[in-house]
Amino acid sequence: MIQVAVNGYGTIGKRVADAVRAQPDMEVVGVAKTRPNFEAETAVDKGYPLYAAIEDRIELFDDAGIDLAGTVDELVAEADIVVDACPSGIGADNVAMYREHDTPALLQGGEDADAADASFNARSNYDTVEGADVVRVVSCNTTGLSRLVKPLEEAYGVEKVRATLVRRGGDPAQTGRGPINDILPNPVGLPSHHGPDVNTIFPDLDIDTLGLKVPATLMHMHSINVTLEDRPSADAVRDLLERESRTFVIPEHLDLDGAGAIKEYAMDRGRPRADVWENCIWGESVTMEDDDLYLFQAIHQESDVVPENVDAIRAVLGTDDQASSIETTNDAMGVGL
Repeated sequence: MIQVAVNGYGTIGKRVADAVRAQPDMEVVGVAKTRPNFEAETAVDKGYPLYAAIEDRIELFDDAGIDLAGTVDELVAEADIVVDACPSGIGADNVAMYREHDTPALLQGGEDADAADASFNARSNYDTVEGADVVRVVSCNTTGLSRLVKPLEEAYGVEKVRATLVRRGGDPAQTGRGPINDILPNPVGLPSHHGPDVNTIFPDLDIDTLGLKVPATLMHMHSINVTLEDRPSADAVRDLLERESRTFVIPEHLDLDGAGAIKEYAMDRGRPRADVWENCIWGESVTMEDDDLYLFQAIHQESDVVPENVDAIRAVLGTDDQASSIETTNDAMGVGL
């Protein structure tokens, strides 16, 4: 069993821990928190050994009556690999600790690409990261774009990608985020960071991205235009994307008219935390005009990178091939709406 540590048990970390626990070849050796909040208490209730991410705060856990298994240094030393799900910037600071313990680590997409040896998306470049010391699982939006680009590139060739990303202001629990009642170009300058980030997976891809921030918390929305080298029919593109395990082509009869309805659907399907691990592509939006493909897709920012982290564990350690890992991850988690 692969011994996995999760440093940072928050929005991404707690989801990754649960996904790792579900795998037949992995177990969670422990999780680390900086403070004794509700997530720390929940981790203990779930049976995850809890470690203090900051040694000077051990006393705070004692005062809160939360038992600790040790410090994060001890956790890293015990693990075969670490998933760092700390807030942006902290993961890069933690790299020295991981290297000191000679423990491979996965960073999240909020870190700069140069903080890691390579960037990762399971569908697109699984075979490139084996043996790397530090790998960055790209962000929710880059994950969604990469999952879309790869099958299109394989089937038809891609000349250029243009994407407008309408981004949620914050996650549901991020009370300090905004905007509250506004629509912001974010950034005002072009491109947004997403295009260059996709290029860490597809170095030769011609991609332009624009970003907007809106007062919503549920999901991101992408308006996509891809100029293809071939000219498939819209039906052929829909069929192609329907065959992908992590893209959900929404049939018209489901009447899912927006992010709120998608989240409601996920809850009704019994998804933990109403998570949507798949790109959600409106089938009726898939349109071909000559060699230009157009579509809308929704991306659940809290969860679409979770299966990618699981696959990255196997990819870095070289314990499984791409197809087998993706199938195992999907089956264990229940990916596929």
